[in-house]
Amino acid sequence: MPSGLPVVIIGGGAAGLLAAGRAGELGVPVLLLEKNKNLGRKLLLTGKGRCNVTNNGDLDTFIDNYHGKGRFLYRAFHRFFNHDLNALLQKYGIELKVERGGRVFPVSDQAADVVKALLRYVRQSKVEIKTEENVLAILVKEGRVKGVQTSQGIRRCQAVIVATGGKSYAATGSTGDGYKWAAELGHTVITPRPALVPLNIPDSWVKELQGLALKNVEVALLQGEKVLGKEFGEMLFTHFGVSGPVILTLSHLVVEKGAQQGLSLLINLKPALDEKKLEQRLQRDFQKYQRRQLQNALDDLLPQRLIPIVIELSAVSATKFVHQITKEERRNLVQTLRGLSMTVSGPRSLAEAIITAGGVSLREVEAGTMESKLIKGLYFAGEVLDLDGVTGGFNLQAAFSTGYLAGENAAQVVLGHIN
Repeated sequence: MPSGLPVVIIGGGAAGLLAAGRAGELGVPVLLLEKNKNLGRKLLLTGKGRCNVTNNGDLDTFIDNYHGKGRFLYRAFHRFFNHDLNALLQKYGIELKVERGGRVFPVSDQAADVVKALLRYVRQSKVEIKTEENVLAILVKEGRVKGVQTSQGIRRCQAVIVATGGKSYAATGSTGDGYKWAAELGHTVITPRPALVPLNIPDSWVKELQGLALKNVEVALLQGEKVLGKEFGEMLFTHFGVSGPVILTLSHLVVEKGAQQGLSLLINLKPALDEKKLEQRLQRDFQKYQRRQLQNALDDLLPQRLIPIVIELSAVSATKFVHQITKEERRNLVQTLRGLSMTVSGPRSLAEAIITAGGVSLREVEAGTMESKLIKGLYFAGEVLDLDGVTGGFNLQAAFSTGYLAGENAAQVVLGHIN
């Protein structure tokens, strides 16, 4: 490692690895501290172990996907964006592919390959790595970072980058340490809360569908009769309620509403068909299976496990032969297919959220450098910031970009002192 006081980076996740690699390749001494035994533990879990590294959307698409806070990321994205990440990963042996919704994954579908590539980047940048070393405090004197207190003693430095993540997936080491240090140093910390989180549904029939995944459905979140949001894509029934991409995206609105009552989900199982076309489709199926009971006449239209639920909620007899079904009963079936309703009792806990909303206030961080406006030489990157996006690769790109920008600017501070 180059001589002189280092840039200390706390946290070896997405933001920390990019910060370390970028600062190191600029030629400054870098010390990466990780309290776990291994780096990139949360990265290994992303995208169900496949690692949805980014999205192939353009800049405007990205800015629009952070719940009104995307403008803070303009400078970070201009400095290091999805095409830059693609080039970096390719340099270290990772080929990428684009899937539905612009989601970008490694061709291997292995998150471990992404972690290995980022570790090669960090090591080639001559970063010193210390694992199983806990940071206890960030040391500041006269408004400037002077070092960190760790389980191994005091480590002096010229800059500190906090890349400790949020409070979700605590088993990976994301236990909110960065929030505590930020608050101790006078920063405003917006209350951490779950984001991209499954939802609790009390309706008993939902639990009967545990494990059933639906594709190409439209899900609307309602409060009373008011539509709060609507998403198209995939969802999953669980033992407690619902999950999957469309649910995770809508969960932001549920968390935002807090304990307010009257929230429900309305699932359109056949969004490609309007009411008239769906009724015509149902009539064709009934003609095809006119000698069957209703419970045996919907196989072409629905997954087998969903059929008895739809029939029950439509208030039509399952054993009634289809040629006996009245126009009103057929209309009830159509309405249920286009609006399968369930009550939302609230989000799952922060421990089950994919990411954390809330964190260090963006008003106290320079968007062009990621440096604290309160403490010289203190930088924040990644999920520790009050910044969360929708599902689809947006959160990891934000972590990579803010980490890269923080590492670059922290290195410039050190270079200025050396020169």
